[in-house]
Amino acid sequence: MSMNLTRHPDAGALEQAVATELADIIRHAIDGHGRARLALAGGSTPMPVYRALARQPLDWLRVSLLPGDERWVAHDHEACNFTAMRAAFGTRPADFRPLTPARPGPEPDLAAARESLAAIDGQLGGQFDACLLGMGADGHFASLFPGAAELETALDPEHPDPLVVVHPDPLPPEAPFARISLTLSAILSSSSLIMAIRGEAKLNTLEQAQASGDARRFPVCALLAQAGDRLKIHWSP
Repeated sequence: MSMNLTRHPDAGALEQAVATELADIIRHAIDGHGRARLALAGGSTPMPVYRALARQPLDWLRVSLLPGDERWVAHDHEACNFTAMRAAFGTRPADFRPLTPARPGPEPDLAAARESLAAIDGQLGGQFDACLLGMGADGHFASLFPGAAELETALDPEHPDPLVVVHPDPLPPEAPFARISLTLSAILSSSSLIMAIRGEAKLNTLEQAQASGDARRFPVCALLAQAGDRLKIHWSP
């Protein structure tokens, strides 16, 4: 499996490069079909990207943004990707769509996520114009974790459902929650695929995953195998 990897000298260079690429995708999508629809990663690496992207003079009323995965927590919880994403974009009047209800019940379900996807599809129909992904040191992307009972189904490139409830096993100590995630098939349907990662540990994980080809150990293997050079990976120390 090949990797389309760009190495940046520092985090600032990565953030600006990815923000510029996303802005170009948004402009192209609006010019082509009137709207842009993006699925975006949570976590610490992409938030500065979103702040840089928010400074771009785009037609934000024609942009829909959805987390690519979410923790099963309330929207006012510090671990909520949706809330962090909205804060990073500041006052930009984009159409923000959550994957979870503002006050979720005890057991995760896909109702809110399906409603958000239906609303975005109803605006035009079709796939995301871009999906921005991160990757954990264990090789997970979105919320497709090694060891999760749902992993095999979620990594099936022909799986018809774009969404999955994921119960990481073991639960990550820094965020011990069930998740809602896009499936690999939904991610692959995006017009553009971008991954942003930082640090030597994650680069080592990516290289180990590429060498092993074992998607049960490193779920990102499935993404690398299916997306190939179409996945643009940006890395910085």
